[in-house]
Amino acid sequence: MKKNIIIVATAILFVVLFIVAATLYNNQKDKELSSASLEKMEHVQRDYSPKMGPPDAKVTIVEFFDPACGTCSAFYPFVKQLMKDNPGKVNLVLRYLPLHQNSDVIVKIFEAARLQNRFRMTLERAYQTRDAWIEHHVSRPEKFWVQLDGLGLDMEKLNEDAQSAEIARRVKLDMLDAKQLKVSKTPGFFVNGKPLVHFGYQQLQQLVESEIAANY
Repeated sequence: MKKNIIIVATAILFVVLFIVAATLYNNQKDKELSSASLEKMEHVQRDYSPKMGPPDAKVTIVEFFDPACGTCSAFYPFVKQLMKDNPGKVNLVLRYLPLHQNSDVIVKIFEAARLQNRFRMTLERAYQTRDAWIEHHVSRPEKFWVQLDGLGLDMEKLNEDAQSAEIARRVKLDMLDAKQLKVSKTPGFFVNGKPLVHFGYQQLQQLVESEIAANY
């Protein structure tokens, strides 16, 4: 009987030690990732990137996204609600990471629409009509063009601007920055330069709220 108690106690001790070691390891990894991101701040945010929300907000969410990504579409209203729930304190910077086939063409259209002050409505139209221009996880630009009707865009200028060297450079730089930051999936979030290590709605909210508490 005593021997069994010792065996059980030893097993419990090993489990506890494993949990403690795993927790310490994960915490260390989190710190290393955060430190690495802060050291590479120039890759997190670029001056040319689309911004939403108050420019003087002390908390900035940076999102690497692909418009063909269903999870990006699902997180967009959640991020907007975070900004609404914290008026004046949070803004959003969007970075392109077109991982789906032909999504690079779609984000170039976004940038061209931005030159006509139609970025946000074009982005939201893309999310609203995803089923109409995505087939088997492949973006179909020719079908996306049809969805732009009614946004007040000069379509001829849009087409010309979307093929410009400057827009191509920006999209390429966003993708290179994502690689530097080890962002390989979308959406990829950073809050004041700190990466969202453990992905989820609650985790993003907690990271945003912790930065609000630290800066206000």
